[in-house]
Amino acid sequence: MDKKAIIIGATSGIGKALAEALASEGYVLGLTGRREALLTELKDQLPCQVFVQVMDVADTRAAQAQFEDVLNAMGGTDLVIINAGIGHPNPELDPALELETIDTNVSGFVGIATAAYTHFRECGSGHLVGLSSIAALRGTAMGPAYGASKAFISNYMEGLRLRALKEKLKITVTDVQPGFVDTAMAKGEGLFWVAPPKKAAAQILCAVKARKSQIYITKRWRLIAWLLKILPERVLAKI
Repeated sequence: MDKKAIIIGATSGIGKALAEALASEGYVLGLTGRREALLTELKDQLPCQVFVQVMDVADTRAAQAQFEDVLNAMGGTDLVIINAGIGHPNPELDPALELETIDTNVSGFVGIATAAYTHFRECGSGHLVGLSSIAALRGTAMGPAYGASKAFISNYMEGLRLRALKEKLKITVTDVQPGFVDTAMAKGEGLFWVAPPKKAAAQILCAVKARKSQIYITKRWRLIAWLLKILPERVLAKI
């Protein structure tokens, strides 16, 4: 029986690297993203059966319907990875940028996560992976909505994990918290421990196989996570 996975946000960066990694593992793939040309290009490059769907998760109702379309075309899926997300440095605290981040990272995430969980509940099993961020651990001065939205994702996934336990379902929920990865999302000066997307994808795939509840990408970001949790706010404000 073919292994099947849907990647939400697959046109570049970690999402594209994950598509390549899963294709090499023999998965049938459903790939979504906002840029149709990049989806088509990626489909043509992969050595497996691929279903593509243009999707903007910020348009929640449309995205849910489009997710169902991909799901039906594939005949279901075993794995859903929600990688779609945005973030803006926002020193002027422009409310439009903050709200755009919330629309994509919170409302958009919930729309797909609930649809995926419902599918897995009907099947009796499945694996949901959500990409949060190391920024989920504390507030972010230069873009408050970004850190807050990632904290929401981590907390929401824990809620789904607890729900699966309560309902005694074989549904795995994995919270991936990357540090800096060499993608368009990695903006600004002073970046360190920047991982190539392929390395990030390889570690995420290992976490999927191990059915882990949570993982930092790359693994050494666990040290930064520990530090962030104990730093006082007066120190965080200077970072």
